Amino acid sequence: MKRIVLTGGGTAGHVTPNIAMLPRLRELGYEISYIGSYDGMEKKLIEEQGVPYYGIASGKLRRYFDVKNFTDPFKVLKGFGEAKKLLKELKPDIIFSKGGFVSVPVVIAAKKCGVPAIIHESDMTPGLANKLSIPSATKVCCNFPETVALLPKDKAVLTGTPIRQELMEGSKEAARAFTGFNKEKPVILIIGGSLGSAVVNDAIRAILPDLLKEFQVIHLCGKGKLDESLNHVEGYRQYEYIRKELADLFALADLVVSRAGANAICEISSLKKPNLLIPLSAKASRGDQILNAKSFQKQGYSRVLEEEELTDKSLLIAIRGLYGNRQSYIDAMNTSEHIDSIGHITDLMEKYRLNR
Repeated sequence: MKRIVLTGGGTAGHVTPNIAMLPRLRELGYEISYIGSYDGMEKKLIEEQGVPYYGIASGKLRRYFDVKNFTDPFKVLKGFGEAKKLLKELKPDIIFSKGGFVSVPVVIAAKKCGVPAIIHESDMTPGLANKLSIPSATKVCCNFPETVALLPKDKAVLTGTPIRQELMEGSKEAARAFTGFNKEKPVILIIGGSLGSAVVNDAIRAILPDLLKEFQVIHLCGKGKLDESLNHVEGYRQYEYIRKELADLFALADLVVSRAGANAICEISSLKKPNLLIPLSAKASRGDQILNAKSFQKQGYSRVLEEEELTDKSLLIAIRGLYGNRQSYIDAMNTSEHIDSIGHITDLMEKYRLNR
């Protein structure tokens, strides 16, 4: 029996690529287990896939001052001990990590236990969790060509990001039945990330009367971020989070407005959807979304509106401009070189599992 442990958590971006890998791993005959935090969002997402889930202590290593910086290192140490014990019990042949702070003790424990660990970095520049994991990793898969130069030469592999294949199988008709939308107006899908974005939500709602003259709007706004006063507005549908119907909503969408998390924009470009990216501000992040967005803009896949430039007027102009030039974005995405990310990564798994 071939055994693999998947790890990663904190946001959906650290989980969905692992979920995308599951069908292929099952085809290859792997017994799959997952290590995440005790009660992170990854727990429910993974358990819904029928994969055994094991929780460990998880601390966050922050770049800014916080009193938790004094206690969280002890959580990381505890997590390392728990991960090491679990790996000895589960006896995996290989580890695959999608990042997030819960993955760090798992990858370090893998090296101590002599288990090869393949980690994946979706963003253009490695995040802190992956930076800490790289010395213990066997290989580091990455999404952007620019990232290869930032990684150890003997470890970096350009693989792209695993995409959930079910997203390619959506139905416009099912989405129209779900939303009640008509065929007369084009549809915009708004995605603020797995946790939602108050900035994007507020900006969209501020121009909603103008948008609805030209478009129908599907708004994925995040948990606790619904605006009840808009529930019965014609041509507007808001949802905290969508799982089962997401493929259908993508199929119906003529345009997508999104944050610029790497997994989200890779899914959008794979679906060949013209998109406006509003990356998370550098003031609220390490700037990875800005770099992701600029890379896609440079390749002609996306239009970008940075948060500092976001106003009612600039957003409306950007959306109208994107729709008017939508075919040029589709053409650029159609010419992009396709990488079989799942096949590439599982080939690495098979190689290093056999080379233990």
